[in-house]
Amino acid sequence: MLDRRSFLKAAGVASANAIAGVKIHALAVQQDMPRPVSANDHVQIALIGAGGQGQYDTRTALEVPGVKLVAVADCYQGRLDHCKEMWGEDIFTTRDFHEVTTRSDIDAVIVGTPDHWHKQVSIEAMEMGKDVYCEKPMIHEYSDGPEMIDASKKSGRILQIGSQRVSSILYAKAKDLLAQGAIGKLNMVTAHWDRNSAIGAWDYTIPLDANEQTCDWLRFEGTAPKHPWSPERFFQWRKWSDYGSGVAGDLFVHLFSGTHFITGSHGPTRGMATGGIRFWKDGRDADDVVLGLFDYREGFNLNVRVNFVDGGQESEGLVFTGSEGTIVIDGRSVTLNRVPREKDPGMTVSTFTDAMQRRMEYEHRQKYPLEHPSGPPPAYVEKYVAPDGYSDSYDHLHNFISSVRSRKPVVEDAVFGYRAAGAALLSNLSMKRGEVVKWDPDAMKLLS
Repeated sequence: MLDRRSFLKAAGVASANAIAGVKIHALAVQQDMPRPVSANDHVQIALIGAGGQGQYDTRTALEVPGVKLVAVADCYQGRLDHCKEMWGEDIFTTRDFHEVTTRSDIDAVIVGTPDHWHKQVSIEAMEMGKDVYCEKPMIHEYSDGPEMIDASKKSGRILQIGSQRVSSILYAKAKDLLAQGAIGKLNMVTAHWDRNSAIGAWDYTIPLDANEQTCDWLRFEGTAPKHPWSPERFFQWRKWSDYGSGVAGDLFVHLFSGTHFITGSHGPTRGMATGGIRFWKDGRDADDVVLGLFDYREGFNLNVRVNFVDGGQESEGLVFTGSEGTIVIDGRSVTLNRVPREKDPGMTVSTFTDAMQRRMEYEHRQKYPLEHPSGPPPAYVEKYVAPDGYSDSYDHLHNFISSVRSRKPVVEDAVFGYRAAGAALLSNLSMKRGEVVKWDPDAMKLLS
């Protein structure tokens, strides 16, 4: 298993093992040297929103040398109790996140709340002098984005959004390959993220003690539309647009942030989507099948898909198709399939007279001499594989903690996060309106 605190100076180790004609390269990682961390380098963090993702982010952040958890806020008492079980009785816990943001002994907070709380918690934390790692999607409503960007600028605090693929060594390799022209001119990105299971479809388990005494329902609802107490809405909140952003905010945003990071694009200029609730007819209003198509002014289209319905494999992947091959990101690898385009466009003359065929074939060969007399060269395939135990989530949180210490820019700031979330949520808007929607990726504004 990879020691995450090991340090390899190389950006990539070319082991170049030929397997069935494929050159295999092992990607290397660059992380912490095992060294003592001085008192001045310690970073004290807090968690606000201790659900599954919040607890995972916190466990991962605590693997970074010199990070200490001080406080946790959540609306369910059971999660607060479990945090003490994991991280010690001295951890301060509360249902009121204001008691966390106002503490003077906290340097940074992880925001793992439902989407409709991202803006308020993040802005308050920054105004109170805390740096913020906010889970994706950055926004719940489009108006959230400019406010969060402005708060980060005015406060001078760091705001990093939690789309961990932006820190992945696999995505960095794909970015390099594309920039080098390995597949010629990019014309299409096809991306999918399928979660074909009950848990994948947000049917999270509800604890046995879920009631209005153990769960602060009013605090959970916040500014959302009011409903009677509902354990399903509380623990499975992604299924309702009052609190979450559907598959667009949960999964599409990863595909957009990865595409934007690799291509350097600010986002699409227009998009449309379709979908529906095909299987999970349990009262939710978030679709379980969504397909989207988006135009980018750089000259390529992005085609995205999420499926929660069939019993197939749960998977995530992106295919970058260019004029001379493809770059495929699949699981723990990046595969380059390079297929050089022949200059000879070919001929369709078989229906002409024999004399005409001979004449045209001769003139054609004068214009296009045979580049490869023995036939076109075979496709060139290289595969780049991440080490066992590699975690882009660790890298993403490591990058955040490093920025907290150094005050250097983060890898996914508020502007990047808003452009990714704003583009992804065009899907919801398109389905709601039943039409193509337009977006200005530079100004980050809806145009229709």
